[in-house]
Amino acid sequence: MDTTVKAGGLSRRAVLKVAGTVAGGIAAGAIAAPAVRAQGTKTIRFLNTETSIDSIRALKVAAAEYERQFGTKVVIDSVPLDGAFTKVTTSLRGGTPYDIATFAFVGHVLILASEGHLMPLNELTDKYKWGPNILFPIDGKVFWYPYDYNLGWIYYRKDLYEKNNLSVPKTWAEFLKNAQTLNGDGRAGALYPIGSNGATNWLSPGFMWAEGVKVFDDKWNIVFDNADIGPRVTRFLDFFGELYKTMPPGTSQASFGEVLSTFTSDKVAHSAYAGRMIETLERNAPALADKYGIMPYMDSAGKHQAVNHGYDGWVVLKTPNSDEAMKFMKWFTENQFINFLHTAPLHFQPPRLDVYEDARWRAHPLIEKHAAAVETMRSFLTDKNMILTSLDTQGPAPDLRPGKIFEAFVFPEMLQNKCLKNLPSADCVKIAADKMRQVIA
Repeated sequence: MDTTVKAGGLSRRAVLKVAGTVAGGIAAGAIAAPAVRAQGTKTIRFLNTETSIDSIRALKVAAAEYERQFGTKVVIDSVPLDGAFTKVTTSLRGGTPYDIATFAFVGHVLILASEGHLMPLNELTDKYKWGPNILFPIDGKVFWYPYDYNLGWIYYRKDLYEKNNLSVPKTWAEFLKNAQTLNGDGRAGALYPIGSNGATNWLSPGFMWAEGVKVFDDKWNIVFDNADIGPRVTRFLDFFGELYKTMPPGTSQASFGEVLSTFTSDKVAHSAYAGRMIETLERNAPALADKYGIMPYMDSAGKHQAVNHGYDGWVVLKTPNSDEAMKFMKWFTENQFINFLHTAPLHFQPPRLDVYEDARWRAHPLIEKHAAAVETMRSFLTDKNMILTSLDTQGPAPDLRPGKIFEAFVFPEMLQNKCLKNLPSADCVKIAADKMRQVIA
C-alpha cells in the first residue's frame, strides 16, 4: 500500500461528510484561546486514550518532570478511545483546544490535517527508521507520531499441540484440522469474533488478507466481488464457516474482552490478539504464560502470510501553544518514550525500529522473558513478504473511504450472513460488496 497521501486527494466535502457536524464547525477563528491561558505559567493540554493505570501514571510523571525542568504545566486528560475525536473537535470549536491528542484511526488524522489543524512532525520522525505502513505522510509531511503497532496475529496453545502431535499449520485446511482436534474436553477449538464490533473488524479478516483479498483497486473502485477477488473471499467464507463450528457459544457477541478472557482462562485453543494477550496471561493465568505460541495468519495454499494492521499515535494541534507543545513532544519522545512503552511492554509494539536494539527497552522483565515472541513480532515488520493490512487501511493511499466501510460493520455482517444465516458464500460476498459501494457513495 502506498502510504503517501497527495494533498488534492482528500476533498473538504469528503472530510465533512464523514466527520458530520462534529468536524463541520472547526473552521477559521475557532481556536482562539481564552486570555487566561496567555497569562502566567504556560499550560499544555494533552488528551490521552491509553486509560490503564500504568499508562496514565507514566504520562503524569512525565508531565510533572517537564514542569519541574521547564516551568510549563502539562495537563493530562484521559478518555476512552471512542470519544477522542469528538473531544478534540469540540475543544477546537469551543476555543479551548487540546494541544496534543491521541488517535487510533488514520481517518481522524486525515480530517484534522486536511482542515489545517495539525502541526507537521517531521522534525521528530525523520531522525528514526520506522516499520512499514505507519507514518501515512501527506505530500511528504508526517502529521502524527506513532507509538505502537497493534498488529493482530494468531495465538495457539503450544502445549496442546505437543500433546496431540500437531504441527504449526501452513494452510487453512491444516488450521481447521487442528482446531477440530482440540475442540473438546471443555475447550473450544477456536474463537474469532463475528459480532458487529471493532474486534471482528480487527481480528477475523487476517485469513482473508493472506489469501490476497483487496477491497479497492488503484482507482477506488470496489473489487471485493470481481472475478479475481470474489472467489478468494468465497473460499475464505467456506473455510470460516467450518471453523465457526469449533467456536464456543456466544461467539456472535464476543468482543475484545471475551477474546482475551476465553484464551487466558483455557476455554479456547486458538484465538487472535496483539501483545496484550501475553500480558493478560502473565497477570491472570501465569501457569499458561509459557504455553502459548504465536504465528501469522495463513492462506489456503500455504504460500502467503498476513497480520492484521493496527496502530496508535499522537498529534500536535495548531493552537496558541503549538510551539510549546512541539518542545514537549521533542523532549517526551527522546526522554520518556521507552518509559511509556513499558506501561504495556508487549502490547505497545514499537513502530520505531531502533527501539528493538535499545538496551533500556529490552531491560523490561516481560520483554526479557518473552524474547522469542518479541523477535517473532519484530519479524512481522521486517519480513518483506508479510502482508500487513486492515480494513481501515485498504486502498491505494490513506483515505476516509475504508474507514466508512470499517465503521459500517460490513465485514462482520458478511460473517454473520455466513455463520448465523447459512447463506451461500457467494451470496454473502455479493451482499457485502453492494453495501460497500453504498457506504462510500
